[in-house]
Amino acid sequence: MGRQNEDILMNWRRALLVWLAIVVAESVHGIIRRLFVLPVIGELPAHQAGMFVGCLIIFVIACASIRWIGARSTPELLTVGAVWMILMAAFEVGLGYALGYPLSRILHDYNIAEGRLMVIGMIFMLLAPLLAAKVRGIGTHTTRNSQH
Repeated sequence: MGRQNEDILMNWRRALLVWLAIVVAESVHGIIRRLFVLPVIGELPAHQAGMFVGCLIIFVIACASIRWIGARSTPELLTVGAVWMILMAAFEVGLGYALGYPLSRILHDYNIAEGRLMVIGMIFMLLAPLLAAKVRGIGTHTTRNSQH
């Protein structure tokens, strides 16, 4: 296996480790929201506020890790975001089933017409690596071998 292929594999391992960090951080955030925020402001407002806090958590983690991941070009950054989004959707469906929720209950959080904002969160997950790269000054026009 050539060095470039090893670098690509390393980057994907890192991208997956960052996704796991996002899952852990979001899980802790969800527990805190359910225990402390939901009883005070109610279910829908807690969900909506939690979506924006969750996006902030994702963004902070993405900004902190984007150089380490190694994705540089717009296609690479969007691919990392797409993988994170797909894995997160699979995780949420799997967790919902594990908790005994029917699919209709799981999909309810994606119904924007009822004020549910998971679709926005998933779109943000897709774009987070690209946004983080822009904020961190990682040129998306550079090649993989450029030094930044």
